Amino acid sequence: MAAPQNRLIANLCPLATLMRYHAPQWRAQVRDKDIGIDHVKTAQTFRPSFWRREHHLDRMTLRELVVAYFQYPAIIAYLALAALSLGLFAWRPAPLAPTLIAVAAATLAYPLFWYLIHRYVLHGRWMWRRKWMASTWKRIHYDHHQDPNHLEVLFGALHTTLPTIALGVIPLGYGIGAAWGGWGSDAAWGAAFIALATGLLTTCVYEFVHCIQHLAYKPRAKWVAEMKKRHMAHHFHDEDGNYGITTFFWDKAFGTYYDRAKGDRPHKSPTVFNLGYDEDVAKEYPWVAELSGGVATGHPRQRSQDRK
Repeated sequence: MAAPQNRLIANLCPLATLMRYHAPQWRAQVRDKDIGIDHVKTAQTFRPSFWRREHHLDRMTLRELVVAYFQYPAIIAYLALAALSLGLFAWRPAPLAPTLIAVAAATLAYPLFWYLIHRYVLHGRWMWRRKWMASTWKRIHYDHHQDPNHLEVLFGALHTTLPTIALGVIPLGYGIGAAWGGWGSDAAWGAAFIALATGLLTTCVYEFVHCIQHLAYKPRAKWVAEMKKRHMAHHFHDEDGNYGITTFFWDKAFGTYYDRAKGDRPHKSPTVFNLGYDEDVAKEYPWVAELSGGVATGHPRQRSQDRK
């Protein structure tokens, strides 16, 4: 891997342009002989400077991840928008009590929001059935399960994450503030702004923890190591469970938590890398396969070895 650069991106474009280029485009592909494809075409996002090459977490150090993380366009966008939200909060501040309640509510609600999205949207077998949604589903989750350690497709896409964060936490914060000071009050708007800032910063933490779980690195903290173990089972053993990233509380609450060390789910899921989108499904709903250059089969590492 190339040595990390000494400075951050020098030529950042405006946020609107950043979001536009962060939407999926598609990379050229070479087909394998007779088993579908050996490497899925993945979404190619805007790549300034450091990001003009691929990065795979199973070949990176923690230091390299930190450098890459703070140069990634989505992370820069989250941090910039969080700073803007804090500025808006300073312009129309809420009293201390609704501010603290909004921060706590957004922080606690976030894992539930993303559990539900992960389980019922990203793993729901309905997006690929609609041509106009196929490219979005491919970008936001199919590519990640096809090649779990590929850093570029691990991060969420701004055109999907930003609306989701805003819709999840702004009404929550506004409602808390409105209950305190009335609709349209500084308390309502201030609580909404601080809730949005909390959601954006929580997303940054969530994304970094997600990266750590795929990094070739053994965490020293036992609780981080346990999270990593559960998430690796989700990607390499059975995708229908362990949906949490920073906590598995909601998996336990909704019955989707499992622990292989205790004998749970002894058999590997045949759809762990394709989320149920196999060659038979592709015949009826071909759009994801067309974007991917086919339907890849087998373990990502084995496919990579086969290409050599």
